[in-house]
Amino acid sequence: MAITIKDVARESGVNVSTVSRALNGEYGVHSDTRELVLAVAERLQYRPNRVARGLVTGRSHTLALVVSDIRNPFFAEVARGAEDAAYASDYDLVLCNSDLDAEKQLRYVESLMEKRVDGILMNSVAELSKKQVEQLSNVGVPIVLLNRAAPRNAFSTICADNDAGGVLAAEYLWKLGHRKIAHLTGPRHHGNMTERANGFVRALSEARKPVKPVVLHGKNNFQGGMELAQKLLAQHEDVTAIFAASDMMAFGAIRALMEAGKRIPEDVSVIGFDNVELSTIVNPPLTTIHQPKYEIGQAAVEILLRLAGRGEHQAPEHRVFGVHLIERRSCMERKS
Repeated sequence: MAITIKDVARESGVNVSTVSRALNGEYGVHSDTRELVLAVAERLQYRPNRVARGLVTGRSHTLALVVSDIRNPFFAEVARGAEDAAYASDYDLVLCNSDLDAEKQLRYVESLMEKRVDGILMNSVAELSKKQVEQLSNVGVPIVLLNRAAPRNAFSTICADNDAGGVLAAEYLWKLGHRKIAHLTGPRHHGNMTERANGFVRALSEARKPVKPVVLHGKNNFQGGMELAQKLLAQHEDVTAIFAASDMMAFGAIRALMEAGKRIPEDVSVIGFDNVELSTIVNPPLTTIHQPKYEIGQAAVEILLRLAGRGEHQAPEHRVFGVHLIERRSCMERKS
């Protein structure tokens, strides 16, 4: 049977409240008594019942991370940063996959609240309706939205500067001489990807010799990138450069280009977004826009814990991380 705090109290010859204060380092316990209680607890191999403690304190010391799909290397790095930050603060982190389904996402939130989590990190996969915003606002714990800058009045947010990343990709391809350019991106109204597309299209339209890129929407994964690239080649065979809204989409596009007999970068240059670890080992290594994935997860937990500590008196926090271009070998100059 599990050792309880009552067992420690009986063996120590003191009451339960004294044991509790001694184990938690609280005031009002003589040093000799504290040492005795700690020694007895160690000898009996006592482990605190976090669930029972949570019923008293109202805190479970558990956070939740809801992402679209942990198989995406981007989310794996975000999750690692979040888990390390949670562990450093003596919190557990529960992982949930929403599968790009807004309804499933909200069902997870309801389930997590039943488990009395202290806060939720959520990669919002779709535009939140007014009703959904209201539902999330009333869950009773702080929520930090990953990769979404709005609605700023309701939730805390943390993301990379996606618009600036789109601008960097556009300027890079334009300076290399590309004028037949395509952008493969995720579903419409996807938050961070929409911002990347906006920055990319705007920068090309404002170039000294404006360019109107082909923009195709699809699934934000390997399969989606491959299918969009196949569609692109069928409709616009003269395209010389592709900006994919994520590295996973870029990997899919590379697969489709290779199957079509296209050489990278000699025939088509490809640039991605995220700078996941796999981008360094594909052939050719992928030029991409770097965003600090681990640091985003880490900072999101730090914001969440600050908000949880303020109780009802919490104002949303917002943080945007800078991005930069990582030049590898998947792009080359296009000579006219």
